[in-house]
Amino acid sequence: MTANRTPKIVAPMVDELRLPELADASALEIVAAGYYEARRYIDADLAGRELSSVSECEFLGLDVHAAQLRNVSIAETRLERVRAPELKAAGSDWRDVHIESSRLGAVDLAEADLRGVRITASKMSFVNLRAATPRDIRFENCVIDELDLTLARADRVAFHECTVRTLILDQARLQHFDLRGAELSRVRGLTSMRGTILTFHQAVDLTETFADHLGITLAD
Repeated sequence: MTANRTPKIVAPMVDELRLPELADASALEIVAAGYYEARRYIDADLAGRELSSVSECEFLGLDVHAAQLRNVSIAETRLERVRAPELKAAGSDWRDVHIESSRLGAVDLAEADLRGVRITASKMSFVNLRAATPRDIRFENCVIDELDLTLARADRVAFHECTVRTLILDQARLQHFDLRGAELSRVRGLTSMRGTILTFHQAVDLTETFADHLGITLAD
């Protein structure tokens, strides 16, 4: 008789961010289609403006409300205290980015490609990752009101001490999607939960949701 094998859980591969020596710079220099590297911006205001490409930079205080970040490329960059009631970044590319202590409203990352991203101590009202490809993503001490992964292809995503009030997984393809560190209130798209990781207690808490989906009547 063959013993049952526990599937291996693969954690996100998110490296520590090691930035080069940075030159202090003014956000006034940032223009559409520009490329910016090895610079530090303090209390930068890009509200309503456009950003194209950033590499090995640091933003300490950043306002990007209604900024045009569609198709932006951000690599090896630290973003602290980001403020944006609305963040438009559909089709964007994120590589080895750390986002810390930020307050975001509606975040549009539809069809975005994200790798090696760590988000810590942040609050987000709505995160749209429809048809996105998040890989090696770690959320730590975050509150997310609604996280939409419809049609997304996610691999090695984990949550640590987070709250996710509504999780939408319709037609998502997931691998090593570790929800053990997330407090979940509502899950949609149960048929796409293959590849997720839950604790026993989380599964129990979702019993009624599973029963409703399967048409099961729970009785005493």
